[in-house]
Amino acid sequence: MLSHLSAAIPPLYILWIAMAQVAGQEDREKTTALKDLLSRIDLDELMKKDEPPFTFPKTLEEFEYAFNEYGQLRHIKTGKPFVFNAREDLHRWNQKRYEALGEIITQYVYELLEKKCNMTKAILPVDATEDEPTSFIYLSPDALSNPSKLLVLIQGSGVVRAGQWARRLIINQDLDSGTQIPFINRAMEEGYGVMVLNPNENYLEVEKPAKFSPLPSPTEPSDEPAEKRERKDDKEGKKKREFYEKYRNPQKETETERIPIRENGSSEEHVQYVWDHFVSKAAAKNVFIVAHSYGGLSFVELMNQREMQVKNRVCAVALTDSAHNIWLQETSKSTQDWMQQHCCNWVSSPEPLDTPLDPMLPDCPRVSAGTERHELTSWMSFTSIFRFFSEVLEAKEDEEAEETCHSSRD
Repeated sequence: MLSHLSAAIPPLYILWIAMAQVAGQEDREKTTALKDLLSRIDLDELMKKDEPPFTFPKTLEEFEYAFNEYGQLRHIKTGKPFVFNAREDLHRWNQKRYEALGEIITQYVYELLEKKCNMTKAILPVDATEDEPTSFIYLSPDALSNPSKLLVLIQGSGVVRAGQWARRLIINQDLDSGTQIPFINRAMEEGYGVMVLNPNENYLEVEKPAKFSPLPSPTEPSDEPAEKRERKDDKEGKKKREFYEKYRNPQKETETERIPIRENGSSEEHVQYVWDHFVSKAAAKNVFIVAHSYGGLSFVELMNQREMQVKNRVCAVALTDSAHNIWLQETSKSTQDWMQQHCCNWVSSPEPLDTPLDPMLPDCPRVSAGTERHELTSWMSFTSIFRFFSEVLEAKEDEEAEETCHSSRD
């Protein structure tokens, strides 16, 4: 019966089945080859296709942006705020553009510190040689000589440099909220000397020397004739190159290496170095500190290393959403007790400004900064911080006056 069925199948149908089997085999081979190629492609690289060059303006004017009378960054032609997504579907390029603007902002803030606030740079390390990387801090004219009060400003971690609390706020909101300039001006008006620290300037970034590609390792010998193998390799290589070029057109970024700045290779090292070489040598009888985020952690680490010095010189510390942790940092009980009396932490919270909050750890009082945005805590607490400093100083002076009065009676 089977033989009769076979005879009944038309020859063209048999031919069609044979062709379909061959075509299916070819499709499977193509699919396998495609999967092999796709497995070698970095998805991040796919996003780099057809990117414009990473060539950006060097000044605010070339970017066509400027700060208006309210300290807001606006486009000089449209008057609109900064737009991050200048080009759709090119996130990496937009990010690089944003970073380029950020570097310009950093230099702009330095200029404001020097020209508007009359501050000067002090190079670190203080005994740096000509051929080693250096950092710097900013000092008011009386930072070291003011006999009464000194304010020390310590920012958080990240891309921000001296004079900044948050780059995002400077670009998207205004200079007052994102820079330390309001703190500097208010402090000077109230008779403080001022030191602006630079805890994130920890290294010099230099371009790595070009690497030479090693010679390809010899392949296993093949039984194919050399001429045929070369033609086959050329053909496969060409296919792969065409495939990669179709999906990948990445821009190679310059490879760099970081040379740490001596004794200033981290925020913690920097704060301790500035304390040892500047704050401890300043004439001010009363030192006040404002430390934001990671700057709070660096201050607590300073207390761990210089506990008695800090207690003898520092009058009060205002922390803003501090990242410190007295348990992880193994802070002594005596330091915790001192922080209870001399520190206050304004933290991000939906509660109204200055609302007392439950303490999370037995270190210092916590109050609301009046905002849930971490980067805004310093600016939102601005008025409260200076009131806190004034109250602490007034109480200290009253106590000293009372002691003097008792001494004179004796």
